[in-house]
Amino acid sequence: MPHEGVIMTRALFPVSVWLTGCLLLVAGSASLATAATVDVDVDWPTFLGRHDMVWDRLPQTWLEGPYLGNGMMGTLIYQENERAVRFDVGRSDVQDHRDDSYGMSMFTRCRLPIGYFTLETVGTIEGGSGRLDLYNAEATGTIRTDRGRIEYRSIVHTDEMLILIEIEPDEGEADCRLEWNAMQADSPRQLWGRGMEGYLSNPPARYDSVGPVRVCIQPLLVGGKTATAWYERSEGPTRTLYISVAHSFPDAAAFPEAVEVVNRMRAESVERLFETHRAWWHDFWPANFVSLPDSYWEGFYWIQIYKLASATRSDRALIDLMGPWFQITPWPGAWWNLNVQLTYWPFYAANRLEPAESLWRHLDTYRHNLLANVPPAYRGPDVMGLGRATGQDIYCPMHTGPSVQPDVYEFSNLPWILHNVWLHYRHAMDDAMLRDVLFPLLRSSINFYLRVLEEGQDGRYHLPLSHSPEYGAAEDANIDLALLRWGCRTLIASAERLGIDDPLRARWEEVLERLVDYPTDEDGFMIGRDVPYAKSHRHFSHLLMIYPLYLVNIDQEGGRELITRSLDHWHSLDDRFCGYSYTAGSSIASALGDGNRSLEMLNGLKRFLGENTMYEETGACIETPLAGAQSLHDMLIQSWDGVLRVFPAIPDAWADVAFHDLRTEGAFLVSAARRDGQVRFVRIESLAGEPCILQTDLLGFELPDAVRTTDGREVTVMRIAEDRVEFDLNKGEELILAPPDAPSKPSVAPVALPTERHRFGLPGTD
Repeated sequence: MPHEGVIMTRALFPVSVWLTGCLLLVAGSASLATAATVDVDVDWPTFLGRHDMVWDRLPQTWLEGPYLGNGMMGTLIYQENERAVRFDVGRSDVQDHRDDSYGMSMFTRCRLPIGYFTLETVGTIEGGSGRLDLYNAEATGTIRTDRGRIEYRSIVHTDEMLILIEIEPDEGEADCRLEWNAMQADSPRQLWGRGMEGYLSNPPARYDSVGPVRVCIQPLLVGGKTATAWYERSEGPTRTLYISVAHSFPDAAAFPEAVEVVNRMRAESVERLFETHRAWWHDFWPANFVSLPDSYWEGFYWIQIYKLASATRSDRALIDLMGPWFQITPWPGAWWNLNVQLTYWPFYAANRLEPAESLWRHLDTYRHNLLANVPPAYRGPDVMGLGRATGQDIYCPMHTGPSVQPDVYEFSNLPWILHNVWLHYRHAMDDAMLRDVLFPLLRSSINFYLRVLEEGQDGRYHLPLSHSPEYGAAEDANIDLALLRWGCRTLIASAERLGIDDPLRARWEEVLERLVDYPTDEDGFMIGRDVPYAKSHRHFSHLLMIYPLYLVNIDQEGGRELITRSLDHWHSLDDRFCGYSYTAGSSIASALGDGNRSLEMLNGLKRFLGENTMYEETGACIETPLAGAQSLHDMLIQSWDGVLRVFPAIPDAWADVAFHDLRTEGAFLVSAARRDGQVRFVRIESLAGEPCILQTDLLGFELPDAVRTTDGREVTVMRIAEDRVEFDLNKGEELILAPPDAPSKPSVAPVALPTERHRFGLPGTD
């Protein structure tokens, strides 16, 4: 087996869009260069406007319509029938709270339906148009009927639990109505048709009012309730609907909470609400910048960034399979054997760490449930686990369902999601979070592995039968061997950083020394011992050591050949592939440095996407398009094993590429531009003072022997390998690397597109 790389801790913090006083490093000269400025020349309304989703006809399904969200509440808009347009009402924390002793979480702790408003027209709908304004996070549209027209605009207010819908009908549609439609608050899986025998429905909705505010109350069998409050105001031809949803358990606080929001918001002017909402989004956008010479993928990327900020915030919902855009689906919760992991990946490189905190904050808050999830035979005060699917409270006893033999568990769910938390740490360098949250959670997660580890006759440690997600059971499952290796290494590295003399350190070191090798055959990595990859498998769980863990990588002897063989064989059996099979394949190709193959595989995602970039596998799934955004990051920048790799996998078709303030592991913000296939500059800012190691063969120009930082400090360019240099940058220092013919003032700006036609929504053709 190839030698596996070490774990290094690295992370970053955001900076201003305008960067001044940076050093221009001129290649081919050993002298110290003078200071320069990096200009980020982006007109954000215009730039994002070229990727607004546009509708030249009315959407008919949730896969086509515009969507809005504030990290907890959301709405999605599409035509319901010939006389109604539907505005869905969703809130991510509305779930059931029944006992889940038998691991039936998608009937007992699942998301629950709320309802929707319909804009019911006087005449028959003949057509319409619309636009999702990304810059303002605002949906606008026109509905045309045989009696007249209705203009609408809508937001989900960024600070308040409020959906705002404003309509302005003309005379022919003056009598159109906004009507509430409550849904039965039962498990969506039950409503879908995958019912559980003996399932008891929650009580039906009932109605109340507080002054002019109407309220729909959906009580639960086990206590608690959901309350939807609304109020409609008319001012001339304009009518404004204020909607708020609250959920409480086990108390009844939801009712007064929802009413209070509506009453407080209707006291504000509508324009003031739009203004405060827009202000947050205007501040949000410039945290990073990416421009590609491909209108499809550039637009797709920015819609995913919009989607992430709409789906969560630091103190709001964990993103499950549908986010705040509820649909009747067999997947009404958070899936932990791949889906949540993929969902959160793009946050880190995109310099959007604040909303990504919702993941580790939920894990931290519900530690008691992570303890309770462990099967009784393995429980202890320092042993944690995670079942396959949960609600917001992360409670689901570990199980694999009736299709797998009893007592065969998915060991991998908790350690894999903790790799996401580790990525967050490495991009934020928050040692307090490492000490107080990640280290204890990871320690308890790896303790489950240590309890089941067995010594074989060969003197090596082996893992018993476990479930390799989506494929089946295997001993020494590769996903578990990879996560156990990664977990022990990360615990050792974390303890060293934090100065913790942990009594389990010797055990972690022993496991790393004696753990069995990954099972392989002539086709590459197997599922596990005696279980080859022999049937189409949409998951890449058996390849986790390649991506995202990079435990097996191209820097190791034999690594490239083994990775290539494994990727080729996985993708040779593709009849059951789904969208994320292609995003993962793309990222693995990027890990090989093969930009052309990476783009080819990513293009395989296109046929799975809805017109609004939503995605479904039988039911709504939010993770796959978001994983596509991370695949784009992996083409632009990589930082595994402590090395910054700028433009590591750019396809030949992308001669011009620019990005600004992409975060990497190691406390660095990186900006770069590539024109006519040549790197024009790379700017690196250190925000934690960690060692800065750069792969130089990707630059295309030579570096001098010394550089000067912003404050004038001389830094030696230490050549630590043929294609590696190290800069001793202090916290807050930055530099710019550029070829001799580069402009004196490096800049980042949108690159030219072959066409600026809007790619998403239901636009007209060229």
